[in-house]
Amino acid sequence: MSDNRIELIRGDITRIVTDAIVNAANSSLLGGGGVDGAIHKAGGPAILEACVAIRNKQGGCKTGEAVITTAGNLPARYVIHTVGPVWNNGKKNEAELLAACYNNSLTLAVKNGIKTISFPNISTGIYHFPKQQAAAIAVKAVTAFLANTTQIEKVIFVCFDEENYALYNQLLQQGTAS
Repeated sequence: MSDNRIELIRGDITRIVTDAIVNAANSSLLGGGGVDGAIHKAGGPAILEACVAIRNKQGGCKTGEAVITTAGNLPARYVIHTVGPVWNNGKKNEAELLAACYNNSLTLAVKNGIKTISFPNISTGIYHFPKQQAAAIAVKAVTAFLANTTQIEKVIFVCFDEENYALYNQLLQQGTAS
């Protein structure tokens, strides 16, 4: 059964108004391509400064983990940076690590009093995670997390491309990620 707290949008995550947006970061936290580059560019130098401070304190962010920073010039209040796995034919626990990205981002959101959060399609760009599988993991992880909390009022999956949007739409219409 689908959770009515989950919403699907096709668009640019840097323009979404939620308490937090999730960044598909790399382990250096210093910005990169795709959604990571777009978030850093739109958010301005405050995000990079906060990421550098985290790097100096803990040495970056490991795959599957998440850290939180200011959102700088973005319409959100926070950016939660999570490092998705690089696809290696499913041989390096990629599915578990991707699910951990969603779980750890949502856990960090709850700890910081975040009520609304937007996710991009983590690992499906230059990390080459198969889009169908990534969408199923994302929907399943978020649905399971929401079943155990009322603190998160809305989760928005923001798909930049039509292919991801169609995959998420189908999964959410079915009300299942299996």
